[in-house]
Amino acid sequence: MEMTLSDNKTSDLWRQFIPRRGEVKNRVSRDFISLQNYRENWNFSADRRFEKWALVEVSSTVDVPVDMGTYYLQGGQYAVFSHKGPASDAPEIMRYIFAEWIPNSEYTIDDREHFEVLPEGYNPMDLEATEEIWIPIK
Repeated sequence: MEMTLSDNKTSDLWRQFIPRRGEVKNRVSRDFISLQNYRENWNFSADRRFEKWALVEVSSTVDVPVDMGTYYLQGGQYAVFSHKGPASDAPEIMRYIFAEWIPNSEYTIDDREHFEVLPEGYNPMDLEATEEIWIPIK
């Protein structure tokens, strides 16, 4: 789904996907993946468009459900961060990653997918929610 930070449609995307998750065959785990494809030279401008996917990892793309697509992760090196707390706290960890960790590391952001791995039962409003944040680096 196409969106911007100012017109964030993440909840709409997941409302469409979650009821149909059982149709996906060949799942590797019970986790969900929230993936952002920001395209080249991304900046966090509120009106810059990006692509977001609600995904599950599969071992085979045979028998993809009707009206669902496939996404092939480019792969590469990632920095992985753990986040505990509601999704509303995400700006704080993102600020840390992009304003502190990256500038003080030997890495730069790569123009590849950013994604979060969410455990089954993830609730974005839960104070105890956990997720992994994967940032592409080079």
